[in-house]
Amino acid sequence: MKLEIKNLSKTYGEKEVLKDIDFTFEEGKIYGLIGRNGAGKTTFFNCLNEDVEIDSGKFTVIDKYGENKLKTDDIGYVISTPTVPEFLTGKEFLTFFLEINKDKLTEEKTIDEYFDLVKINKEDQDKLLKEYSHGMKNKMQMLINIIANPKILLLDEPLTSLDIVVQEEMKKLLKEIKKNHILIFSTHILELALDLCDEIVILNNKKLELVEKKNLNTKKYKDKIIESLKEENND
Repeated sequence: MKLEIKNLSKTYGEKEVLKDIDFTFEEGKIYGLIGRNGAGKTTFFNCLNEDVEIDSGKFTVIDKYGENKLKTDDIGYVISTPTVPEFLTGKEFLTFFLEINKDKLTEEKTIDEYFDLVKINKEDQDKLLKEYSHGMKNKMQMLINIIANPKILLLDEPLTSLDIVVQEEMKKLLKEIKKNHILIFSTHILELALDLCDEIVILNNKKLELVEKKNLNTKKYKDKIIESLKEENND
């Protein structure tokens, strides 16, 4: 499976954020989307997810069944600040989500098995979501996206504010689910992307550029990338 992007452009008023982007993402990989704060990473995700109207562009999913226009059902979107129904307990929320998505489930698991995927303890399952920490809410957001099983998972700075233990748990989970999916992981932290991702994509000067990951392990090339990012106006 591939996600092919052709001629994507997006402006806000007179401000050009993305310009004539052509890029192809492939199944089975985690792509690290790198760029300065304000470079347009979230705008790029919002364009794919149809949260904003694009000026031009075409998104196509290519798989064994042929070529089809990208649909919102093909995408899961994990945002940096999770939004969950805080009046429900973790178990109530998960039970409700499983019920309304039962036709999409590819395998049967118990409630406990689903919670085990994201390392949420039994004693926390009956707590109200408003009592969950930021990291636990983030885990719940990740869990429902895994259950929905989208072809493409957009991850917008999902690990930045998590403690190191939760970060490692989430990184392990992402590596486990990348098979048969396309994962695009946005971050402004280069070291995090190098640790987690199979491919590194730079969003700079309104374009996407794939860079050799091995090159980023050399100080000379890494410094070159950082300097190019510095030259871009902070959008």
